[in-house]
Amino acid sequence: MSDANGNGANAGQGGAPALNALVQYLKDFSFENPNAPNSLGPQERAPNISIQVNVNAKQLAQTDFEVSLTLEASAGEGAGLLFKLELEYGGVFRLLNIPQEQIHPIVMIECPRLLFPFVRQIVADATRDGGFPPLYIDPIDFVALYQQKAAEAAGQPGTANA
Repeated sequence: MSDANGNGANAGQGGAPALNALVQYLKDFSFENPNAPNSLGPQERAPNISIQVNVNAKQLAQTDFEVSLTLEASAGEGAGLLFKLELEYGGVFRLLNIPQEQIHPIVMIECPRLLFPFVRQIVADATRDGGFPPLYIDPIDFVALYQQKAAEAAGQPGTANA
């Protein structure tokens, strides 16, 4: 049976493992449309779209972690830049009764996976509101991103950018 308030606040030690999102928030956001209104007309060719994603986390308390998903996206380059978007979306998560060796993967994989749909919608809405077709970001494989970062930390070259 789940606890009444739904955020794990009443879960005691020794109970079932739990991952709870305590709060989510837009931490930083920027959308630039530097060549408007010229950039809003028909384009001769499809723009080069670049997307970079990063996950950061810090421990706030014994069971609480702040996780942020940082995304940078742009369409076009140089003088032909159509838009540039920078977004940091965060959440505070409480992990209860999770074995110590599983905490880092959960924080770096499962928490951003829970934040991603909100980030995706913010990006789509911002590009649409900026006068462009909505930019719908494909789902991100946070397991692969985690493995890439682990390989980089071990001194091995990563396999791909997310």
